[in-house]
Amino acid sequence: MRSKRNAKKYSQDDQGHCLVSDSAAKGGDRYEQLRDAMISFRDAREWRQFHDAKNLAEGLSLEAAELLEIFLWKTTDESRAMVADGAVQAKVREEVADCFLYCILMADAFGIDLIEAGQKKIEINAQKYPVEKARGRRDKYDVL
Repeated sequence: MRSKRNAKKYSQDDQGHCLVSDSAAKGGDRYEQLRDAMISFRDAREWRQFHDAKNLAEGLSLEAAELLEIFLWKTTDESRAMVADGAVQAKVREEVADCFLYCILMADAFGIDLIEAGQKKIEINAQKYPVEKARGRRDKYDVL
């Protein structure tokens, strides 16, 4: 959930762009700053009413599909080579950002601390995929 302290670091200009205050830009928690900017962006447009779990999940899925589309019909070698292409990097950056922003909105809707949830998931995966069994293998944990 957003803290009241961080919620005041952002304001809107006449066109609805999120503005970061000097105190937010100079330090502090970058994730909280981004989250607060996204929430401010949403709230300025009165879009919260459309951001139920179903619609957020659908939006995230659609953005992930747009990321996947960049690599459609490419071989593994071609997709690896695309990392060095600046135009592809720009497209991937935009789609990854869209996915991340949807995750922020979903986490906000459910009161999930996204950093804590991510850390917990890494711990769970570490137990499912112990290094000594999983190193260099692509098998699912139930086959290891």
